[in-house]
Amino acid sequence: MTANIVKGVLTVVLVVVGCLAANAQQAANVSISVKNHRFQPAEIHAPANVPIELRVKNLDPTPMEFESVSLRVEKVVTGNGEGVIRIRPLAPGSYGFFDDFNPQTKGVLVVR
Repeated sequence: MTANIVKGVLTVVLVVVGCLAANAQQAANVSISVKNHRFQPAEIHAPANVPIELRVKNLDPTPMEFESVSLRVEKVVTGNGEGVIRIRPLAPGSYGFFDDFNPQTKGVLVVR
């Protein structure tokens, strides 16, 4: 009886570990810069259905706030600084973003 319990527990552990490994996806790395209150490039691309690690490099001396309602993210990046934003896996589409401190500074993330 005890051997069957141990065997059952081991089976459950192996199934859980297998599921975790299958769900652990490598993040797509995407970079963008801000210079003279403009995103460079203004359009960035990422694959669908995988996590995204977005690196934002602020080349201006003043802080900026990367914000997106559709991505549900906001992050202040110091002047001459850099920030990393982790974004959940996304469905194909276009997701707008802007600098909340300079709303004319806009860009788009295209997910395919």
